[in-house]
Amino acid sequence: MGFIAEYGLFLAKSVTVLVVIVALVLLIMNQRGKTKQSPGELLIREPGKEFEQLQKRLELALVEPSAQKQWRKTEKQNEKARIKERKAEAKAGTTLTKPVLYLLNFKGSMDAHEVETLRKEVSAVLSVAKPGDEVLLKLESPGGVVHGYGLAASQLQRIRDQGITLTAVVDKVAASGGYMMACVANHIVAAPFSIIGSIGVVAQIPNIHRLLKKNDIDVELHTAGQYKRTLTMLGENSEEGREKFRQDLDDTHQLFKSFVAQMRPSLDINSVATGEHWYGKQALEKGLIDEISTSDALIISKMQQFRLLSISYARRKTLIERFTQSGASVVEKAILKLWQRGQKPLL
Repeated sequence: MGFIAEYGLFLAKSVTVLVVIVALVLLIMNQRGKTKQSPGELLIREPGKEFEQLQKRLELALVEPSAQKQWRKTEKQNEKARIKERKAEAKAGTTLTKPVLYLLNFKGSMDAHEVETLRKEVSAVLSVAKPGDEVLLKLESPGGVVHGYGLAASQLQRIRDQGITLTAVVDKVAASGGYMMACVANHIVAAPFSIIGSIGVVAQIPNIHRLLKKNDIDVELHTAGQYKRTLTMLGENSEEGREKFRQDLDDTHQLFKSFVAQMRPSLDINSVATGEHWYGKQALEKGLIDEISTSDALIISKMQQFRLLSISYARRKTLIERFTQSGASVVEKAILKLWQRGQKPLL
């Protein structure tokens, strides 16, 4: 038994030393990575060209095998002719440059942390956009915290303030805070069964005061300011606190309604600001959106008129972030969800 105990102690020490060494190595590599790498990079794709390549591959597949060689030869000749024609136009100064349609993508979470990349994407687009260019935002979000989605909507407002047409297209859901973002657009497009609306505010908080009291556990809460804390999880809540909490929710709702009414003045705001949501076709009837379609159909329809550029900002992750992301993100999201649902009103 003594040998087993000594061996167990030796094993525990060895594991501890190994963990410390691995942690130190990761920390050093992480610091080196920070000095060598920039925070992130702007990724640019051309969906128009990608679509043309897919189209040509399918056209080739439809050609009889015996004629595919000739098809490739003809296609190469046509491409050379197009390049020669563009060079001649550029030399003569008669090149007609298409306006650019910038494609942005926002898939929002409850805390709307994606706004950090959205603000960089918007800044990049606004730094080069010219008259005639437009922005198309693929939007998906069920809503979340007020301040996060308020900032996201403000980022989109920057596009409109610069006189650039903004279209928001919703394939799945743009509800509550998601709709707050969508209504900034000049034109809102949604799929037939996408979820739209939910112009309302919600907040909930558990209270375990009676359980603590039953077990003779006291909780003291000291504040400066009458309404510094209205409802708590641990203390005894008063009717005055509940009333102030409801008043705060109502004030937030009124701000939400005023914002939507300002962005879409033709809406009967009182009839749609009930917290309900509607599917795409119902939302069209109520004036919440302007057109029924999908992002794919809309983008393809724009290819002849615009040059398409898909813009996304990708933040580089450090080694430790990549190493710990899976487990930490699960815990963080769970804690964040509990905190936000209890302490902050949600759009």
